[in-house]
Amino acid sequence: MTLLLAQISDLHLDGGERATRRAARVMDHLRALPRPVDAVLVTGDIADHGAETEYEEAARLLDAPFPVLTCPGNHDARPAYRKALLGEPADDGPVNRVHHVAGTALLLCDSTVPGRDEGRLDDATLAWIDATLTGLPRGMRALIAFHQPPVEVHHPLPDSAMLGQPEGLAALLEAHPRVVAVLTGHAHTAASSTFAGRPLVVAPAVTWTLRMPWEGDAPADRDQPPGLAFHVLDDTGRLTTHYRVVL
Repeated sequence: MTLLLAQISDLHLDGGERATRRAARVMDHLRALPRPVDAVLVTGDIADHGAETEYEEAARLLDAPFPVLTCPGNHDARPAYRKALLGEPADDGPVNRVHHVAGTALLLCDSTVPGRDEGRLDDATLAWIDATLTGLPRGMRALIAFHQPPVEVHHPLPDSAMLGQPEGLAALLEAHPRVVAVLTGHAHTAASSTFAGRPLVVAPAVTWTLRMPWEGDAPADRDQPPGLAFHVLDDTGRLTTHYRVVL
């Protein structure tokens, strides 16, 4: 079974017109596709300040006729995220969820450290990943998604706040070959690399694009249109990613 997954990231909704307009454009584009995606994955920094009103706006913007699956980023606040976006009690524990879509387990993990920009998959989350992967039906493939990349993207801004202590995740990937790839956001640039022998795919941002050191001194390019990624996971287990901008 082939999975068609759209990935967006870093909406940074702040109640302002610009962020709202850009997120709405991307979601309108996805809703209008001739062939619907199987799901949309949102890899963090949905809100800019972690306010309940920002998540209320996110819930409205992300409403769609296909599943929209989210995980938090360093700008998100767990209690407000749970209450206003997920409709759950405002708990401050890690927000980890698994969704089964088109024969694939999508593990959405909470790599946030409250009050910090860098990330970490804590012991409880690593244990949850291990137990979830172990409990999947035989032959089911999996994708793991969270916010901060576990490797450098070669820009000092995101590299100063990447995923810390990635060795625990690397060990889990070695133990669970069913994991096809790792999907992240945070860096505000479309990028691909490898981690622990798996493809690592970084989604572009909706709000602004990171200008790399060889492209100029100011890191935030606010003139670039919002970006997104389309992932195709085919019957052979091969992941192919296509990047697009929404004009």
